[in-house]
Amino acid sequence: MEIQSNTIRFVLNDEEIALADVPATRTLLDWLRLHRRLTGTKEGCAEGDCGACTVLVGRLLDGALVYESVNACIRLLGSMNATHVVTVEHLASADGALHPVQQALVDHHGSQCGFCTPGFVMSLYGLWLADDRPGRPEIERALQGNLCRCTGYEPIVKAAEAMAAARPSAVFDPIERMREKVTEKLAALAPKETIRLGAPGDRVIVPACVDDLAEVLAQEPKATVVAGSTDVGLWVTKQMRDLDPVVFINHLPELQTISLSPEGLTIGAGVTYTQACDALAGLVPALRPLIGRIGGEQVRNMGTIGGNIANGSPIGDTPPPLIALGARLTLRSTAGRRELPLEDFFIAYGKQDRLPGEFVESLFVPTPPAGEHFAVYKVSKRRDEDISALCGAFRIALDANGRVSAARFCFGGMAGTPKRASHVEAFLKGRPWTEETVSAARLAFETDYTPLTDWRASADYRMLAAKNLLTRFLLESSGEPARLARFEELA
Repeated sequence: MEIQSNTIRFVLNDEEIALADVPATRTLLDWLRLHRRLTGTKEGCAEGDCGACTVLVGRLLDGALVYESVNACIRLLGSMNATHVVTVEHLASADGALHPVQQALVDHHGSQCGFCTPGFVMSLYGLWLADDRPGRPEIERALQGNLCRCTGYEPIVKAAEAMAAARPSAVFDPIERMREKVTEKLAALAPKETIRLGAPGDRVIVPACVDDLAEVLAQEPKATVVAGSTDVGLWVTKQMRDLDPVVFINHLPELQTISLSPEGLTIGAGVTYTQACDALAGLVPALRPLIGRIGGEQVRNMGTIGGNIANGSPIGDTPPPLIALGARLTLRSTAGRRELPLEDFFIAYGKQDRLPGEFVESLFVPTPPAGEHFAVYKVSKRRDEDISALCGAFRIALDANGRVSAARFCFGGMAGTPKRASHVEAFLKGRPWTEETVSAARLAFETDYTPLTDWRASADYRMLAAKNLLTRFLLESSGEPARLARFEELA
């Protein structure tokens, strides 16, 4: 029997917060600035790109307190139950001394106009907490989601390298000083009953468990389900949508499981990109660089694999490789579970095979057979933190004679849904995996796809890029670096 509660509870810096009035579309940033007057956290882009709004959010994962950088501008306030929100103001000490992260930025001249600086401080603080000795790749990855137009990144990177050596006692650092106390407090704040706030037209629902989630969606089949809000947040900040009710699921441990078996990898729908990265890369190494180009660190800490699938976007980065790998989706409702191939979930633009009351529960990625070739390529105007113009995934198996025995290719950005290149696959099957075969197979793309022109890319560009990616895959899988280098130079 579902027992209702009416309060969102979390810790803000060193203060416990209880909120009974939480509008469904209120962002964490607006609440911090307008209601708490914590104006160190800035609003820049309001879409999770610039990082000026970066805060740290602590949450319990398998009993351990983990802090992650997030974009407060698109994080919705209703998702904050049982978390620890840390803003730049929390780094201040009673005697006015700067935190080592802040001091390093001062010493290395890592700030000019200063508007973006609090966001850089918080991203670097998150790195400082997580990594004792970050190298340049780790530093650059931590700063992917922070944009600066004044200083340039070299002084900021030097500051990050310098701060790693500064390790004061736990008594000095505000998070380390409170870690044990906050861990106990967040465990106590985990919802034991479903939280319901607001009146009709502006409701927030926080289910206590997955069974309660199924019950809620049976009663509210048109509810907006929010995990990381990296997509829904923009509905609020850019499209000014009214949402009712909003059902938050980011806290449900049943949706954050990762399990590996000889058959493959099962990932809960609430697992973030950051959580999933190592497991997916362990199964398919080519997925690591792709995940590293999904948004910035803040977005990867919020966004989920399940959300990237459930929103049905034709340019989502994970569906093409997952479809090429033969992934299967599990949907759940009060009627039970239903499993289907991931490619069958996408019916048409904006339409998925999801019955009223169903939600994405988990994803299964089968272990690729030994000897197969797999690659995934993302094409975008900007290397980091950019939306795909197209994303192509390729998987082939060759027989003993070097002929294609199986092929699965899938593209995002080439149609209204993630879509397999079925005619290209059929053309290749049984033929030798050679440049001559691939040159002929390129023509079949015209049958498989009719891409659109938009601000990301023209239809002609998308078609040519898709064909060229197939040629690149051939050269890479054939182990011909010289020809690949020449091809990339010409492309």
